[in-house]
Amino acid sequence: MDSFHTLVTNARGCTLCQKFLPLGPRPVFSINPKSKILIIGQAPGTKVHATGIPWNDASGNELRRWLDVDRDQFYDPSIFGIMPMGFCYPGRGKGGDLPPRPECAPTWHQEMMDHMPEVKLTLLIGQYALKYYLGITRRKTLTETVRNYEDYLPKFLPLVHPSPRNLMWRRRNSWFEEEIVPVLRERVHELIR
Repeated sequence: MDSFHTLVTNARGCTLCQKFLPLGPRPVFSINPKSKILIIGQAPGTKVHATGIPWNDASGNELRRWLDVDRDQFYDPSIFGIMPMGFCYPGRGKGGDLPPRPECAPTWHQEMMDHMPEVKLTLLIGQYALKYYLGITRRKTLTETVRNYEDYLPKFLPLVHPSPRNLMWRRRNSWFEEEIVPVLRERVHELIR
């Protein structure tokens, strides 16, 4: 347990990307050795950076709706581990937030996962998580990868990002809400019972 606390302390104090972060470092994650489901998203936005609470924004509200869990369940680290591709707000680019900093995942992810032996399902949310974790097994597009989610079960479940910016994608791809969200909910509820 001491090594877990040391890991968390070290990750919370990380300044590896400090010179690239417009708001400075504030690593946002939530892990526990008893976590059953691991959520790997992109990187915190400004609201999450300000509060230090992962998924504490409109995207988080939508994700909780997909999962069919309340805030208490979602923020119970013995149920959900939350580990983004980039732990700190990366800044803003032309089309929205910049991509997650590339240093985080190789520096912290494997060690954190080594301390979460109870994880039975990892939700890969968005293109950066899909690329990093599925590598050459992912399909040509995010849409195809998500559509063929069964190829990655039982370990991974690839998902589109629940951002309001992806509302048009969700409208064009109604199969996501009809087919995948029910599978996601069923699997999550099995694991948290």
